[in-house]
Amino acid sequence: MEIKSSRKEKEKKFREEGRMPPGQVLTDKFPVLHYGNVPSFDESQWTLKMWGEVEREVSLTLKELIQLPRTKITYDLHCVTRWSKFNTQWEGIRLNTLISEGIINLKPSANFLVQHAENEYTCNLPLDIALSDTFLLATHYEGEPLPMEHSFPLRGLIGAIPEKKGLKDVYLWKGAKWLWGLEFLEMDKKGFWELAGYHNEGDIWKEQKMAADM
Repeated sequence: MEIKSSRKEKEKKFREEGRMPPGQVLTDKFPVLHYGNVPSFDESQWTLKMWGEVEREVSLTLKELIQLPRTKITYDLHCVTRWSKFNTQWEGIRLNTLISEGIINLKPSANFLVQHAENEYTCNLPLDIALSDTFLLATHYEGEPLPMEHSFPLRGLIGAIPEKKGLKDVYLWKGAKWLWGLEFLEMDKKGFWELAGYHNEGDIWKEQKMAADM
């Protein structure tokens, strides 16, 4: 009973702080949810590919990727299955860092990002969200490399930053686990779950979960 009471008290605190979206419940665990099986990993075969509305296509090995400047950031995570996990610590590379380091040069026609991942999974984001602080090419969680079940070696992570209220906050499915490709597009293209009926925007504060919620 004490544990349940404590969780309810923490939930109440986050709601009062304006950090708990409607329809969500608090978890202290980190549920493992994904489409398909946990893939195997062979570093000699792995690259992060970037193509589409870019001046030239680029591929980075894992060694090249982790040598880039990394950012540490604290996110609140909100899953469409209703759980929320707060104050999670992540480290990785911002999309803006790939641009500032000259790794990729986006064409003016680039308006959207589609993330490509193992198990033929894709998810889409407007480029302004992908370039904001809410999106990270995550390599580490809580100070350690990502566990396999949480997307080693790379995860497209989308989270909420409480102190930055002006940013668009979307559900966790908008970041791809076991990420291997970034495709930049002029026009939007729905991802795996959007094609299955999920909402194309996925705003957590509007509870945009299914397309019928529009």
